[in-house]
Formats: sequence, C-alpha cells, structure tokens
Amino acid sequence: MRELSLHILDIAENGIRAGADRLLIHVEESSADDRLTLSVEDNGHGMPEEKIRHIDDPFVTTRRTRRVGLGLSLLASAARRCQGDISVEARHEKGTRVTATFCRSHIDRAPLGDMAATMEVLIMGNPHIDFRYTHRVDGKGFVLDTRDLKTELGGLSLGDPTVVRYVSDVMRRALEELAAGSNLTPPMEDADV
Repeated sequence: MRELSLHILDIAENGIRAGADRLLIHVEESSADDRLTLSVEDNGHGMPEEKIRHIDDPFVTTRRTRRVGLGLSLLASAARRCQGDISVEARHEKGTRVTATFCRSHIDRAPLGDMAATMEVLIMGNPHIDFRYTHRVDGKGFVLDTRDLKTELGGLSLGDPTVVRYVSDVMRRALEELAAGSNLTPPMEDADV
C-alpha cells in the first residue's frame, strides 16, 4: 500500500467485521526517537492464535470469501523494511490490538497519508461505531472522539455527509497544525513519484 493510512483503514475494517463497536486508533510521532508508531485496537471477537502465529503468511486468513489475507503481512513487511516491527495482541471475545513501529526518517517508509480522509470513510460508513483517534507529535496532540461528537451534535447523524465533511476539515486543520508546530520534516506525502 502506498500510504500507511490505508493499512490503518484495512485493520479498522477488519475489527468492524469482527463485531467491534469501538475502535481506538493512535498515531505517535517522535523526532527524538525517530519513531512512528501506529496502533489500532478494537473490542471485536479477537483474532485466532493461528493467524497471529503466521502474521507474515498472506495465505493464512480468517476470511471465508477469499483465501488470501494480505493486510497484516503487508504491514509487517513495511514496518520491518523500515527498521520497525509489528505486534498483535488478541483475546477471544475481547478484541485485538495491532501496533506497528517504523523508523520515521527511513527512506523506504511510506508516507502516513490522509488520515482525515481515512477517518471520514470510517465514520461515514459506520456511524453506529465509536471511534477515538489520537495523534501525537513530539508531545503535542489531537483527539477526535465520535462519542463526544454525538453528544455535541444533538440529533444529527455522524453518517450525514455534511457532518462528516466538517469533522474531516477540522481534523485536517488540526493535523496540519501539529505537523507545522513540530520539528519534524514530514515525508513528501503529496508528491507523485
């Protein structure tokens, strides 16, 4: 995948298919440690131990619709290619947490991508699910929690395109401010190479 946000989208959708009604997505960037950490945690049915043991094997999948499960194996490969790693913690009927770390400045690290668009797709497609997105850059942070949004919106649905677009715009501005306020030099995310 060309952007890490697409990996996050894939993992979140897996959690939703596993029956989750709450997803926690966390992005942590540290210039001091030269690390980028992505974490997606859900409260779904959990992941079978067999899949966790064979995280690198795209031919081990929990899906019945196709015999290939590329998502986690591609993320594991991307992380390890950039001096990072992946860990998966799962408990039966309690959920799954996938965490991937990357050397942030590694030349082969894919750009983070458009997290605002990723969250827009997740929220609009699943307005009944609670999402909490946190993003920290060198100690500064941004939090988007759909439970808070539902309270603030009164009766408006999170599936309403106007609401989702507004949330996406707010998130995009907050993430731009985070990037501008840090000492980080983000990879060229908008460049077509």
